[in-house]
Amino acid sequence: MLRSLIEIKPRDVPVRVALRNAAAVVLPLAAGIASHHVEAGLGVAAGALNTMFTDQPGPYRLRMQRMLLTAFAAGLSAFAGSLIGPHTALLAIASLVWGVGGGLLVALGPDAARAGLTSMILLVITAAQPRSLDGALAAGGLIVAGGVLQTLFAIAAWPLQRYRPERHALAEICRQLAASARRVPDRAQAPPVTQALLDVERMLHGAHRARGEVMQTFRVLAELVERIRLELLALVDLRLDLADHDASSTLGRALEYAARTLEALAVALDRGTTPLAAAAAMEGLEATLDALAQLRDRATQPPRELVIALARAQGLAGQLRAMLRNANFAGSRGDLRAQIAEAQLPRALRPRSWIATLRANVGLSSVAFRHALRCGVCLSLAVAAERLAGLEHGYWIPMTIAIVLKPDFAGTLQFGLLRVAGTLLGLVLTTALVHYAFAGPWEELVLLGALCVGFRMLVTVHYGLGVMMLTGVVVILLAFGGIAPGETMVARGIATAIGSAVALFAYAAWPTWERRRVRPALATMLDAYRGYFATLLQDDVAAHVATRTHARSARTNAEASIARLRGEPRPDRRLIAFVDGLFANANRFVRACMSFEAVLQDARDLPERDALAAFAAQVDGRLEALTNAVRDEEAGLAIADLRSEERAFAARLEAAVGERDAVVAAEVVEAFDRMTDSVDTLAHLVLQAGRDPRPLT
Repeated sequence: MLRSLIEIKPRDVPVRVALRNAAAVVLPLAAGIASHHVEAGLGVAAGALNTMFTDQPGPYRLRMQRMLLTAFAAGLSAFAGSLIGPHTALLAIASLVWGVGGGLLVALGPDAARAGLTSMILLVITAAQPRSLDGALAAGGLIVAGGVLQTLFAIAAWPLQRYRPERHALAEICRQLAASARRVPDRAQAPPVTQALLDVERMLHGAHRARGEVMQTFRVLAELVERIRLELLALVDLRLDLADHDASSTLGRALEYAARTLEALAVALDRGTTPLAAAAAMEGLEATLDALAQLRDRATQPPRELVIALARAQGLAGQLRAMLRNANFAGSRGDLRAQIAEAQLPRALRPRSWIATLRANVGLSSVAFRHALRCGVCLSLAVAAERLAGLEHGYWIPMTIAIVLKPDFAGTLQFGLLRVAGTLLGLVLTTALVHYAFAGPWEELVLLGALCVGFRMLVTVHYGLGVMMLTGVVVILLAFGGIAPGETMVARGIATAIGSAVALFAYAAWPTWERRRVRPALATMLDAYRGYFATLLQDDVAAHVATRTHARSARTNAEASIARLRGEPRPDRRLIAFVDGLFANANRFVRACMSFEAVLQDARDLPERDALAAFAAQVDGRLEALTNAVRDEEAGLAIADLRSEERAFAARLEAAVGERDAVVAAEVVEAFDRMTDSVDTLAHLVLQAGRDPRPLT
């Protein structure tokens, strides 16, 4: 927990984004001050501040829709809060509705969760300043106007740089692949570049995707990147198996040249230019491949690993050459020579209806629904309590509860502690600066802009620092509204501490412990891996893509579940050791599957296909039994060891193939040997856990 409180994460918000977000907040307020309409400027600035959070990477049209929906939701919340503010009972009911609805939006992802949080905050803040019907409409309209302004700033480059988000997303994958090519391989780790590939999958094939030849080129590049990833994964794993030092070092040089090629491609994609530097790096890769071929030819009986490595490296070079050809046409500047048919999206990859997603999460077994009920009840009770108690600036209590309360214990505790610390520091520092260093409105406006930029850039680096900046922004905005910072500093600090304590108590009173959810998450991951493995022998590219995407999502969810488990109080060390071992060996299995897929892409006519399908069915049966045993601890596990069947299959395959198919057969045997080892290890882990009388939950 201490590590999570002091951890500094890499900054992921570019300076230009922070500057444009801050400008959308500061400029309306500056116009209001200059025209003596400060209240109107404040309303627009508040709307821009609330919509700032949804200015996230992605296609321009998706970014526009996301930000506009957030702006209108914020405007509706401001209207409702301003109108029903004088009526405590109505406000408590509205807080319950907003809390449940906003909390349930976590099921739709972080962007929807931010919109829900913004709506809850605006409801309780605007209720502190009740207005008539006309005033409430005006307040909501100004909030929407601020959100629209922030949206216009975010999409201003659309006509000039239509495909910049797509180019940047593919460039980021190239950089991550280059890093994975240089990394010391570890088969127990998850395959690299998972989240970046999911992001690109949604960007190119998800909702609001653009069409036309340029997008077809991007889809070609995305498929090439997927194949390059498979080849790299096979090669970095083969480095572990190469016993010959010369062969291992030569393969290492080949991977280094591949990394340089990918980095040069990333630069070219970022800039929209021709990848000349990548072509130079490819010359080095070709020379290294010649050296590998010479090592193979000099050996009387070349090692199987060297033969496989050379075949995979040649495949990698072919995919990189294709990347070079297509990257030249990626974007509106290109000549658009890509001649492929319009991508037809398989049903499995179509975005799910958000209504269906929310409906599926209505039930006490859903983490999102339990979180929604906690949010709604706590928000409603906090609003009613602070109104009845007549606390000065008491709306900071429900506002803090909405911000701090998260679906998991570790997140709630971490956000609660950092929220209190950041708020107190922000109150003290900003109040001192406003009182002693920034006496005039224009000076305060400059400080507001600096704090907005700092908040936007630092909130993902360290939440406590971001909260400190945001608190300063709120203090200055309220100061422009006539609320002196010094007079309310203590009241706000106390309200923040109370709100954080209430959120922690609410979670402790009705917890959703991850220790009871981690096994189902891992079982879902194993089932997704099994589905991916089952499609490999099918001649259905769409099924490969769909199951691969599902496996990535399931792995991401399982990894997040394990991380939340570690943050719970008094963690079960035995359970953590079990899920860590299960996760690592499941990743060994899927990495072997991906190596097998790389073989399939170059050799569709597999030798001994019937025997291969029969053994694959045995692997599938073992995985199904393992999945059921992990999901249901009482199910037990009784499966035979897979190694004897694997050795019999390998012997049959090697005896049946001729010289032409020897390399393919060797690669298949290598992949299934690794799969067998990981499946048998998974079975051992589950059996050992079942023999221990202590429960794992």
